[in-house]
Amino acid sequence: MPSFQSKSAIHGVSRRTLIKAAGAGAAIAATGAFPARLFAQEKLKVAAIYTVPFEQQWVSRLHKAANAAKDRGDIEYVATENVSNTDYERVMREYAEAGNKLIVGEVFGVEDAARTVANDYPDTAFLMGSSLKPDAAVPNFSVFDNYIQDASYLTGIIAGAMTKSKNIGMVGGYPIPEVNRLMNAFMAGVREVAPDTKFQVSFIGSWFDPPKAKETAFAQIDGGADVMYAERFGVSDAAKERGVLAIGNVIDTQADYPDTVVASALWHFEPTLDAAIAAVKGGTFKAEDYGTYSFMKAGGCSIAPLGTFEGKVPAEAAALVAEKEKAIKDGSFTVTIDDNEPKSS
Repeated sequence: MPSFQSKSAIHGVSRRTLIKAAGAGAAIAATGAFPARLFAQEKLKVAAIYTVPFEQQWVSRLHKAANAAKDRGDIEYVATENVSNTDYERVMREYAEAGNKLIVGEVFGVEDAARTVANDYPDTAFLMGSSLKPDAAVPNFSVFDNYIQDASYLTGIIAGAMTKSKNIGMVGGYPIPEVNRLMNAFMAGVREVAPDTKFQVSFIGSWFDPPKAKETAFAQIDGGADVMYAERFGVSDAAKERGVLAIGNVIDTQADYPDTVVASALWHFEPTLDAAIAAVKGGTFKAEDYGTYSFMKAGGCSIAPLGTFEGKVPAEAAALVAEKEKAIKDGSFTVTIDDNEPKSS
């Protein structure tokens, strides 16, 4: 795996830039102002640290939102992919030392170390994917997660209407809250229309291992599953090869699997990131849970268009999805957030 230095060399900071940054730091120390106020009218320097490739589902949504903000001219953006947990703390420090005012990433495997780094750089804002809650003792460290249970529930309704065997396979990365809540919401949606459905639930112990996910999916299909919940890359490939259906997660892959992927729960990270950028620029960034920005009401998630499956999903199910979506958005219906590990039935 390339080192952080080699992947970020093109984003190197010149001696002149470092001197300029040091001068700015002196000004901040003199005024006591949060540094964001000093840069409020300038492009915010944002860095991201990812433990997996840019194309991995979850990370791809962060990367997409950051590039959108960059293209709007709101931020400068640099990012590093494939950072191991053992290197994560070092990379955080290097980006903070380079003058980035907002650092984004996912610290599920390095929760304590990440907060230690944040304490060492109180003038840098950290917005990190995390299974934990914000801590007032680390005021510059906010957390988020993909709370897209609303969209996952709706895709479950569709899956329940499409399964003929009443046997659905589910392949996830790890049984942590951010995965569990989506699987449980999906299962609740299925049971809304097919309460007698059985589920095969497996976790592959990796965030990015398409061959292992594919192999696990094959086993579930052999076990009778005719619809697969594709929480990981590789599952839809297995579904395609075996001629069964799949439900996507976080991104829409129907263009790659037009006869396989019926629907997908989409995550839109833009509301989360844009709120953090505004807070940093406005000098109001503090330890908060940004999870609610992923809710459907906030525009943080949606269900993908049926596309090639338009007209193939039973009309009753499509109508129920529309009804529930409206109720979720107007607040008259709330999808339960269940972070417990889902089990096979």
